[in-house]
Amino acid sequence: MCLCIVTSNKKQSLETKFRLYTDRTEESCLILFNQLETLDQCSFNASLPLVMIVHGWSVDGMLEGWIWKMAAALKSQHKQINVIIADWLTLAHQHYPIAVQNTRYIGQEIADFLEWLEESIQFSRSNVHLIGYSLGAHVSGFAGSYISGTNKLGRITGLDPAGPLFEGMSPTDRLSPDDANFVDAIHTFTKQHMGLSVGIKQPVAHFDFYPNGGTFQPGCHIMHMYNHIAQYGITGIAQTVKCAHERSVHLFIDSLLHQDKQSTAYWCNDISTFDRGMCLSCRKNRCNTLGYNIREQRLPKSRRLFLKTRAHMPFKVYHYQFKIHFINEIQEKQVDPTFTISLTGTKQDAKNLPITLVEGINGNKTYSFLITLDTDIGELIMIKFRWEGTAVWENIWDTVQTIIPWTKGTRRPGLIAKKPCRRGSWSAKLQKQNFNYRKDEISIVCKQNLSSPGKKTKQKHSYTSTHHTFTGI
Repeated sequence: MCLCIVTSNKKQSLETKFRLYTDRTEESCLILFNQLETLDQCSFNASLPLVMIVHGWSVDGMLEGWIWKMAAALKSQHKQINVIIADWLTLAHQHYPIAVQNTRYIGQEIADFLEWLEESIQFSRSNVHLIGYSLGAHVSGFAGSYISGTNKLGRITGLDPAGPLFEGMSPTDRLSPDDANFVDAIHTFTKQHMGLSVGIKQPVAHFDFYPNGGTFQPGCHIMHMYNHIAQYGITGIAQTVKCAHERSVHLFIDSLLHQDKQSTAYWCNDISTFDRGMCLSCRKNRCNTLGYNIREQRLPKSRRLFLKTRAHMPFKVYHYQFKIHFINEIQEKQVDPTFTISLTGTKQDAKNLPITLVEGINGNKTYSFLITLDTDIGELIMIKFRWEGTAVWENIWDTVQTIIPWTKGTRRPGLIAKKPCRRGSWSAKLQKQNFNYRKDEISIVCKQNLSSPGKKTKQKHSYTSTHHTFTGI
């Protein structure tokens, strides 16, 4: 490990250190600005792309462990790249407002360093990918905007770009799509407290990803703060905040380590629409891959993409939409039951998945839900749908009236399932009579389409239940 000091000749006081990762745990070689021999000493390969990791605000003045994990993940999956860590701890380990002021200076220094590489060894800026976390995301943006000439950096990735003192600012005062040929961002902690959020909420890239809505993350519940305090003392509060904020980093690392489990996100207007499963389409480039392997596409306007994840690696889940239509008279009062669904697939089964209602149920209306699975169940064989009525006795009569409408004439009891075996989306029409509102269960068996290939014929399928026989269209 060579030990050198890197400073910009334009800003001698900053002394930003550019550490070339050496494939060994937490070891690096410092490249000295304006001294070509250090490039050779550190084995910098000018023919390979450069990925530069830019950390954020520092509480303890030390490089955090995730930096080395990301560097190792990059090199393990893409050996033919240079990985440099931009170490600006001396100016990041300050009071937050001062560290914010320093982001422009560090951005300028990174721009100077990249221009030096370009001028001295003809290293193309289009081969540069800056990955900035928190304040480091805005540092990367400033670096991209300050670099001279008409050509831009290849790519900038913002990992939960910092929110305080950047939210609502103009594109020139924060990370923006104009800072590189391609900019992507992952927002993981935009939950607001007193009008402020740790991560920036507004779009700042060509593609802005909002895992789990971007406000908070699974496994980072505020109740875990007590465990963190027991483990880390008073700094456990910071650990709770760090959990959701730093999740952006681990989502990116996950995209490197689990090539066979890439997380797909979907373009949607808002999280409430996404939570109804209304946006699960990849047609016309309406979806993209989160992380390192994103499909790069310059857009005239920022595109917001949503996805759900697990609480740990690998974070990928499989998204499905479930639609159900209740054929009933519309009642004045709504029913608020509990639904669960169990799925049998060609690969695996998924049992007792809760269906979250965002509104009470009325008759003669279609409801759509988002269901996520941790594993790929393959092609769908059977759906088992379970209804549990409310336990509040005063609502029982309303529930019975809604499920079994007291009307003249008869209705055909049954469950009408529309294309229930189509992968990724299921829909059903529920018209129930003589059905125990307190607890009952329906099973729908999917059968093969026996029509000749190429013929477009309207088919009927028969679905058998432990309670009824259903006819599907």
